[in-house]
Amino acid sequence: MTPIILSGGSGTRLWPLSRSQYPKQFLPLISDKTMLQETHCRLQGLDDLQPPIAVCNEDHRFMVAQQLREIGVKPAAIILEPVGRNTAPAVALAALAAAADEVLLVLPSDHTIIDIPAFQSAVNKADVLARQNFLVTFGIVPTGPETGYGYIKRGSKAHGGAYSVSVFVEKPDLKTANEYVGSGDYFWNSGMFVFKASVFLQELAKFNPKMLEVCQQAHASAETDVDFIRVNAEIFSACPSDSIDYAVMEKTDRAVIIPLDAGWNDVGSWSALWDVAEKDAFGNTIRGDVMTVDAHNSFIHSERKLVAAIGIDNLVIIETDDAVMVAPKDRVQDVKLMVDQLKQAKRPEADLHRKVYRPWGYYDSVDDGERHKTKRIVVKPGAKLSVQMHHHRAEHWVVVKGTALVSKGDEKMLLSENQSTFIPLGIVHCLENPGVIPLEMVEVQSGSYLGEDDIVRFSDQYGRARKA
Repeated sequence: MTPIILSGGSGTRLWPLSRSQYPKQFLPLISDKTMLQETHCRLQGLDDLQPPIAVCNEDHRFMVAQQLREIGVKPAAIILEPVGRNTAPAVALAALAAAADEVLLVLPSDHTIIDIPAFQSAVNKADVLARQNFLVTFGIVPTGPETGYGYIKRGSKAHGGAYSVSVFVEKPDLKTANEYVGSGDYFWNSGMFVFKASVFLQELAKFNPKMLEVCQQAHASAETDVDFIRVNAEIFSACPSDSIDYAVMEKTDRAVIIPLDAGWNDVGSWSALWDVAEKDAFGNTIRGDVMTVDAHNSFIHSERKLVAAIGIDNLVIIETDDAVMVAPKDRVQDVKLMVDQLKQAKRPEADLHRKVYRPWGYYDSVDDGERHKTKRIVVKPGAKLSVQMHHHRAEHWVVVKGTALVSKGDEKMLLSENQSTFIPLGIVHCLENPGVIPLEMVEVQSGSYLGEDDIVRFSDQYGRARKA
């Protein structure tokens, strides 16, 4: 069985922790592992498990590779989607990359499951059915009339503890959700699937041949770039956008559903995260430097500053380096509206944190003025930034810890702690860490324009030279 890990989500409903350039699947929201790492770790113990295939967008490729590497996993492939086209094309690309008769376990990368043995038992049942050419999905046994999920109605009893699929239905209103739950015939749509690669592609050819044709063309013309499969952007952009449900599962006569009662949660909002998180005696989930007086049933998260909460109930308070969000728990679905406002105002907080991760390490923008910017830069041992130049800014570099190998025009120099150099505007330069410990630097930029798009790359070991 080959896991297909879908990591294309933007996670806007968990802003300001989750942002489009660093969404929730890369965050340790439930444990010390990120949600992406938890997705793979809960598969440990399954028989004949093959290396996973991950599907993500180009901006997240190095985070996917790094986080899987941290848990000792080398993926069979990391497929880069140049544009998002929903889950059906993403899975089609993965199925085309897998062996035809391989059983695929399709998993979103941002869900939580508490009862791992129950989950693995359901996966084993699905594996047996998939080898009989069924397309299997998991229906979550509902714990209440949830209006934020789609539902699946079961049909007659099928094979191996599964049921035929009667109908997929959209997110209902509260009255309809109560009726669904009361009937006992409806399950939450988990978005998880098990099927043979060949069977899925056969059914996709039957019900959405245009989608399959485009995916086949994009896959056939894909390029291997470092550790990634880079799908042809021009071809893939013409692909219809649709979910697996609409493209295949609602139409096929091979679909079956296995009920799953394993403490599943898609962590789609702050209230959903509060539901599964540990709480104190007053019903509060407290993370970071937080002090409370008469606070109840709230989720309070602090990254840097002391958060003092007094006389509150049913609130979500999130403090990060550059934003504070406060909302009643029953209004957290509206966080997306705030993100929309930030995007309309072209505020960077919609997409980026103050700390921005790169394949070579990260930088933290600690001060930002009209004509100057100060960053703390950390470069991993052996890592190297691109050979680049800037049209509008000069840079001062001061080494705080470790050793820096600096290329500046035709000059090369080795800088150690407390040493510095100046990179004039327009000079081609490069920075790398030749040492065995992280390189920490302070960079002071000055100039008329300090945007991150003022970078002309001449070469880059991470395949980014094609972008300015």
